[in-house]
Amino acid sequence: MSDDLPPVTVVIAARPGQADVLAVTASQTLDYPREKLEIIVARGTQPAVQRNAATQAAHGEWIYFLDDDSLPRPDNLRRAIEHLNRADVQMLGGPNLCPPEAPPLEQAFALVLGSWVAFGPSRARYTPVGKPRETSEKELILCNLMVRRSEMLEIGGFDEALYPNEENALMDELQKRGGKLLYDPDFAVYRRPRHSLAAFVKMLMNYGRGRAEQFRLHPTPGSALNFVPPLFCVYLVVAALLRGWLLWPLAAYLAVVLVQTLALSRKSVGSFLRVVPLIVLTHIFYGLGFWRGSFTSLKAAPDKARPVVTLQTIQAL
Repeated sequence: MSDDLPPVTVVIAARPGQADVLAVTASQTLDYPREKLEIIVARGTQPAVQRNAATQAAHGEWIYFLDDDSLPRPDNLRRAIEHLNRADVQMLGGPNLCPPEAPPLEQAFALVLGSWVAFGPSRARYTPVGKPRETSEKELILCNLMVRRSEMLEIGGFDEALYPNEENALMDELQKRGGKLLYDPDFAVYRRPRHSLAAFVKMLMNYGRGRAEQFRLHPTPGSALNFVPPLFCVYLVVAALLRGWLLWPLAAYLAVVLVQTLALSRKSVGSFLRVVPLIVLTHIFYGLGFWRGSFTSLKAAPDKARPVVTLQTIQAL
């Protein structure tokens, strides 16, 4: 019965003047009562600010955050509601998957993103892992995320000094307050990985920078694993200068990368040749981004200088 379903607002952050917002069309096909579904496109230049503005204007009990190119499965909301009837559940998310028709290079990016050696527990953001369960910020991603609106507003929304990683700080705060975060591997969206190596490297740098900035503003023990790539970069410099026995750990590391790559791309020689260097580049550029984020300025824009946000409510079909 639709009377038993809570109202949901889909929030999509987009750029000013962006005409083709794929997530809008996909959201209009969600299997959910039209009178319970609201779609808001928030246009601007700072996604955390855009999402906060849309959340404040929303009428839904739950906010479903999508990126502008996220393509949710039609049954996502119906599936989500099965998990969200617990009062202590404040957030639900699942993976964003590479479409099967994506080009080979993008498929290789997807394999790297979903590998344990490259991304550890965060691989669950890019490939279905396990069964529905309680989780932490390591496994959830903002391009496919549902949040209880009242709790989000009580916290004050996303930290606008952060982008990316604003959602990770929010998740940590929700858990500190006793809220539960859930991961469902079948609550998924399809989303193309970066289209080129340059774009992929830029993404890694941004992820590393965002994690360092998040740790500076909201330090938690859960960020300990994220110090491994920046320390790996330091090791590479020291090993290159001193050599000798310091190169043995590098040999062991490369052996682990090869084993992981064989497991990921055992059916394709082309994938193997792409994935090996990509895993190594992932650690290096994430680490460099982390070092950069350790020294950036961390200030939210004052009210008078806050980016302008334009909200557009779109009728569900």
